[in-house]
Amino acid sequence: MSRNVLINMKISILCSDRNHPIVNQLYEWIIEMSGKGHGVSLAFDKSELTGGDILFLVSCSQIIRDAERNKYKAVLVLHASDLPKGRGWSPHVWSILDGESQITVSLLEAIDPLDSGPIWLKTKFFLDGHELFDEINTKLFAAELYLMTQAVENFHDIKPSKQVGESGEYMKKRTSVDSRLDPHKSISSQFNLLRVVDPERYPAFFEYQGFKYLIKIEKVKSE
Repeated sequence: MSRNVLINMKISILCSDRNHPIVNQLYEWIIEMSGKGHGVSLAFDKSELTGGDILFLVSCSQIIRDAERNKYKAVLVLHASDLPKGRGWSPHVWSILDGESQITVSLLEAIDPLDSGPIWLKTKFFLDGHELFDEINTKLFAAELYLMTQAVENFHDIKPSKQVGESGEYMKKRTSVDSRLDPHKSISSQFNLLRVVDPERYPAFFEYQGFKYLIKIEKVKSE
């Protein structure tokens, strides 16, 4: 029987950063799902989790153990890479820095070790090469919310599949240091870095003659 005919699923979302740019879209998704008869709550710390049918981990840096997992029928992670490749932190950012224009987003079960769980669903989005941080996020968040909706609407029909292939090294967590520009290199050679830096949390910067300078990039639309 398809999950589409069922209502009143209890869904939790855990996003460990209340200032993350996806939060507003999560609230909009909650309204949409509530309109379909589901009970959805958004938590910013795992101590707030009360249990239910599905727990979605969205931009979550907290480690979820069995104590939290056992409260739900399924604990699902959104991860922006074509797993098993790209395990680790900020995979879509590292991919864009490597010149990738096609980004895969995976929805997988949360198990140990990190990012190794069975895959529920995958989708893709494409970049033209000019998109800046907010435009990249718009496409990424749309893909993530699409996967969440599909998981809810087809909960009983989805058959998770084991990850197959080599994973390679885990991608490291990005910090403010990774937003550093080299003043002696051209803008074009560093354009992908300018595209992916978070202008609020991790702005682009360069150091020159003993001083640190912040850089803001904004696209100007043609008249």
